[in-house]
Amino acid sequence: MNWFFITVGFSGLFPKAPGTMGTLVSLPLGMLILIYLDAQTLFLTTALISIIAIREINKYELKSKIHDDKRIVIDELAGMWFALSVAPAITISFSDIGMWENGFLIQSILSFALFRYFDIAKPSIIGRIDREVKGGLGVMGDDIIAGFAAGITSALIWQAWLELQKLI
Repeated sequence: MNWFFITVGFSGLFPKAPGTMGTLVSLPLGMLILIYLDAQTLFLTTALISIIAIREINKYELKSKIHDDKRIVIDELAGMWFALSVAPAITISFSDIGMWENGFLIQSILSFALFRYFDIAKPSIIGRIDREVKGGLGVMGDDIIAGFAAGITSALIWQAWLELQKLI
């Protein structure tokens, strides 16, 4: 079991709101991958990390007998990175981050906020996965779906904003 891996560099050991801390650590890392590589690389890297995380979480749960330990935040990284691979899902240069027109920073922050909302509120299938699926798949599954929901919602909000701007 790789404690450094499943706690995302020990960010899950933060005493208050370890899930939010894990997501906050994951956000700039994911943004850097989008800036220096691309959305496909972020998506595929996240898929690989998710597969490894399921195995590592299963090992941890077998040893500790604790399901969904709050210190495990690799699921937050996966959810946040899947959200970023959907929205903003653009490749930009580092100098263009602050340009509001490209939507990169706005969608990244919106994806963060929406991911935290879906991860905490656990609406619909997200909550069902959290309650009913055991082991590493259950720990990772709800966050992966929350990440996709956050990314899609963020992209829809951004597109609606762009369409509204055309009307004004």
